[in-house]
Amino acid sequence: MPTFNFVKSSYSSTSGQCVEVARNLPGVIAVRDSKTLPDPETPILHLSPTAWQHFTAAQ
Repeated sequence: MPTFNFVKSSYSSTSGQCVEVARNLPGVIAVRDSKTLPDPETPILHLSPTAWQHFTAAQ
């Protein structure tokens, strides 16, 4: 399993509504909801760089 280096998104709020993003591995953008951490079963969404680009452009 790859090791993702997650960072809190700048769109996250201070009230605990946090999204973390990892862009350290080539070919994949990983996204997770940090409200469920440190649960090791926290789902991680894997996106292609193209899908991530379309998602962030739609904001």
